[in-house]
Amino acid sequence: MSRKILVLDGHPAGDSFCGALAVAYAESAKGSGNEVRRIALSALRFDPDLGTSSFHNTKPWEPDLEAFFADLEWCDHFVLAHPLWWGGMPAKLKGLIDRVFLPGKTFKYVKGNSLPEKLMQGRTSEVLVTADTPGWIFRWIYGAGIQKQTQKQILNFCGLKMTGYHWFAPIMGSADADREKMLVRAARLGERA
Repeated sequence: MSRKILVLDGHPAGDSFCGALAVAYAESAKGSGNEVRRIALSALRFDPDLGTSSFHNTKPWEPDLEAFFADLEWCDHFVLAHPLWWGGMPAKLKGLIDRVFLPGKTFKYVKGNSLPEKLMQGRTSEVLVTADTPGWIFRWIYGAGIQKQTQKQILNFCGLKMTGYHWFAPIMGSADADREKMLVRAARLGERA
C-alpha cells in the first residue's frame, strides 16, 4: 500500500550527515512506491520564537510555516530526522514545533478533559536521531529524555503515533564504513515505510 510520507531534515545546517540519512530514507521510501515530500529545516525562513505566553495571540505564520503545515496535513506518515544537541533538539527545530504544533492546528483542548483531541489522529511518525552519545549511555545513564518528550509530549500528543525511534551513533569519530552502514540502515527503514 502506497503512503504519503513527509520527511523533515531537522538539522539547522544545510550539509549534515543527519540530512544524508533523511535523503537515504526519502529516496528509498519513494523507490518503494510511496509519495514522498522532503523538507530541510535549514531552508525554512521563520522566527522560531513563539513570542507570547498565550496560544490565542500567536504571530501570523510565515509562508514557510504555512507550507510545512500543509505538508504535515497532507502526509499520513511523518519522519523527523534530527541531531541530538545538549540532550535535546536544536533550537530552530524546537522553534518550528513551538510555532506550528498549536491548539486548533495539531491538537484541540476540550473542556472537561485533561488530554486534548488529537487533530493529527490516524497518522504515524518515525524519528531518526544522530548523536555522538552511544545508545546505551543515552538510555541507561541519561534516561532517554528527548525520546520520551518527542514521543509522548509532541508526536503522540497530537495524534502522530510514533512507530519507531532510531538511534544513529556515535557520529563523532565514526569511519566512512560506519556511516555507510548507517545510510543503508536509514534506506531500509524508508523501504519498509
